[in-house]
Parts: sequence; C-alpha cells; structure tokens
Amino acid sequence: MVLSSGIYPCDELDGFAILEDDGAIAGLLIYVWDGADCEVISLDSLKEKKGIGTHLLQAAEERARQAGCRRMKLITTNDNLHALGFYQKRGYQLAALYVNAVTRARERKPSIPLVADNGIPIRDEFLLVKELL
Repeated sequence: MVLSSGIYPCDELDGFAILEDDGAIAGLLIYVWDGADCEVISLDSLKEKKGIGTHLLQAAEERARQAGCRRMKLITTNDNLHALGFYQKRGYQLAALYVNAVTRARERKPSIPLVADNGIPIRDEFLLVKELL
C-alpha cells in the first residue's frame, strides 16, 4: 500500500479480520503504530451495511487505547466519498489535505487509477483523526 505516510507491506502488518461461517473473509482492517498514534492502513468490508467496518474500527480503537495510543489516524483519497462519510460519522475529523499526494504516489505505483468509478479524478489525500479518550 502506497500512502503519503509511507509504503506498507500489508501482508506483514497487524490487523483484525471478520470471517464468514465458511471461513471466507468478510472484512479486514490493517494498522500500524506510529508513536502515540495508531494508523489505519486499510479497512475493507466485503458486505456493506452489515456493521463489519464499524466493528473492525471499534476493535482497532480499543486495541489502540489498551496500548496507550492518544489518537487514531488514517488517510483516504479525495474520490472516496463513502469513506469520508463513514469515518466522520464515527467521530473522525478532517485534519489535513495532501494536495497531489496520489499523483506523486503514481510515480512509485503506476497502477493507481487516474479516475475513480464515480468519475472523480484521484489526486489528493485527506488525513482524518480521532482522539482516543
């Protein structure tokens, strides 16, 4: 995974998974520790509107609290309107805009699409944060 915060080998990181009865993955969250912060690198829910993403995010937040982290943070792209709404509804706030971050990431990973399925050009990243109390 290539983000403005770094390059992450997702298969080597900690995370949480929710499995179906047959053992198939229904959702997966991958995170890293960044000092006193916990950064969500990837959150994927294969079935929408089932609470899978919320459950995974809550599990990561609880693990971060137990580890003494002060806040959760994550990055999403400007085209990902669903994610922007999802995280804000769960207490995350927009903290920074990294203009042309995805454009620069394409230099390392040319397979990143230029335009999302929703027609929005993929160029920028947003940092979202949530303070852990």
